[in-house]
Amino acid sequence: MHLLALALYHRDGRPTPHVLPFKPGKLNIITGWSKTGKTTLVDIVDHCLGRRRTPLPQGLITDTVGWFALLIQTGASRVFVARRHPRTGSTSDAMLVFGDHRLDVPTADQLRVNSNTESVRSEISGRLGIEDHLIHSPDGSAYNVHLGHALPLCLQRQTEIADSGRLFHRQTDHEVFTALKNGLPYFLGAAGPEQAARKQQLLTTTRRLSTLRRTFDQARRHASSSTTVRIALARLARQAGLIAELPDPLQPAELESLLHAALESPAHIPTPRTETGLAERLSAERRTLTHDLGEVDDALRLLDLWAQQTADLTGQLHTQRSRLTPLGVLATRDDGHDTCPMCTQTLPEADPAINALSQLARELEQELTDLDALAPAREQSRRTLTAEREQLIRRVRENAVAEQALRDNNRALRRAQDQREQQALVRGRILQALQHPVADDTVDLSALRREIDRLEEIRRDLQHHVDQDDIAAETEIRLGDVARNMTAWARELGLEHADTADDVRISPTTLNVVVRTSGRRIPLDQIGSADNWIGYHLVAHLALHLYFVEHQRPVPHFIMFDQPSQAFFPEEHVHDAATLEDADLQAVRAYYRLMHKVVAQAEGRLQVIATDHAHLASTPWFRHAVVANWRDGDALVPAHWLAH
Repeated sequence: MHLLALALYHRDGRPTPHVLPFKPGKLNIITGWSKTGKTTLVDIVDHCLGRRRTPLPQGLITDTVGWFALLIQTGASRVFVARRHPRTGSTSDAMLVFGDHRLDVPTADQLRVNSNTESVRSEISGRLGIEDHLIHSPDGSAYNVHLGHALPLCLQRQTEIADSGRLFHRQTDHEVFTALKNGLPYFLGAAGPEQAARKQQLLTTTRRLSTLRRTFDQARRHASSSTTVRIALARLARQAGLIAELPDPLQPAELESLLHAALESPAHIPTPRTETGLAERLSAERRTLTHDLGEVDDALRLLDLWAQQTADLTGQLHTQRSRLTPLGVLATRDDGHDTCPMCTQTLPEADPAINALSQLARELEQELTDLDALAPAREQSRRTLTAEREQLIRRVRENAVAEQALRDNNRALRRAQDQREQQALVRGRILQALQHPVADDTVDLSALRREIDRLEEIRRDLQHHVDQDDIAAETEIRLGDVARNMTAWARELGLEHADTADDVRISPTTLNVVVRTSGRRIPLDQIGSADNWIGYHLVAHLALHLYFVEHQRPVPHFIMFDQPSQAFFPEEHVHDAATLEDADLQAVRAYYRLMHKVVAQAEGRLQVIATDHAHLASTPWFRHAVVANWRDGDALVPAHWLAH
């Protein structure tokens, strides 16, 4: 998988995209001044290939770019993938198109969302040849390897290539680190199809071994006296009710007749009877009774509420009546409203208030009388409902007893069925034993034992290779192949400790470079100077990708380096290689010479893309590798886009 082009589409929808072409299988250099967008290229590639959240810089790109796209070559076919600018921080929409060598970058009006990031990674993973390889993490989780696990091996941002504490892209993210650590053995070929084949062979051998052990055990049992087996069967027949009594002691001569008797014995298992549909009727009756009981309880609660409200009202009426008593308006006689109710004297003038008080007193008396008259009816209703409730409770209990009896009956039925099944099983075993009355002399136990021992040795050997320790050992072996180039190239670049090192390799545990010398291991974070850190990053990634290419591993065959000359080429001051000191210039040239050499060694199978401030214009092969020179106004985002 190589990159053919990177394209930007203006957010205003203008049809022509800005395209940055790449040469497949070659060294591609994008050189230019600071702040021209070189570092952003790594993030754009990461974004287009399915990263969920990409930290694209805010500013010119956010203001102008609507879509990012890549044109990719995979074998003889091409893939065009495009994604919108993630202005909201995350987007899964994507456009995915497959074609032959004629597929090219489309115009803006042809952009359509027809896929998502999951499909992008799945489809490209398939074209890379990434199999459905399940990785089991130490935490118990499992996942299939895909393109997203391979991309960190292919990208190096400016802050990563000069980092002594990490070797791979986004390695500081724990999830990415874990995926890299678990996935590296697969990408190296230490785990995968070979491992799967061994696992399948182990499974087949284990099954064959189990079959042989069963055959051996059966043969050994038949080779021994069959009397023990028949005695055990007779006892089982007694337990199952097929034989009434066993003689004590049980003589072998009696076994034959006892076992035949067990086969011919009729089954005397009482089977309880059950009425069809009884369970449904009892269940329906229980629901009806429960419903009726609930309605009676509701009626009783209403009576209680009525009685309470009547008592409250009676109390209030008595209170009002007691207030009228001192006024004398409750006298039985009616002197009229012109007589004083207190002294019975005739008033000079009639008083309407006296008549009103008298009328109120009479109404209070009548209400109290009416309330008292309702009490007997209410109590009668209570007695009726209480009797009905007791009757319902009795019927609910009777229903529960009937259901329990039905459950007991069902259990008895199941026990009877179990006993019949046990009898059938025992009869079958007895019949089998009687059909093989003598030991099977046709089986060679010693030959079986030798075959079992041989398969057990094979199984142990396969199990050893399938174990995780074996994957680790295979990973170390393959990293040893990578280390040979790393060591040679580290010495070629004159990196610190390389000249005295036994080897320079990648640690599969820390995922960083380790220099091994006699008696000690020196990790990269214990080696000083940024030029050493960058140099070791270069040799590690170039050696690793050359291994991927030569062994046809399912990893994208491109690597992107951002600012590899930063240790010698400070972006704040240097705009041309002519300003470098001779020693620094030679170091930068050595970096790029190594990239050029490795790409040539890969014979068109490896693509290296480097973005840098350095421009070795006097070096022909460097000048030929430059695909973009962003100086004097040229940049990732065209100047005429900014004018609008």
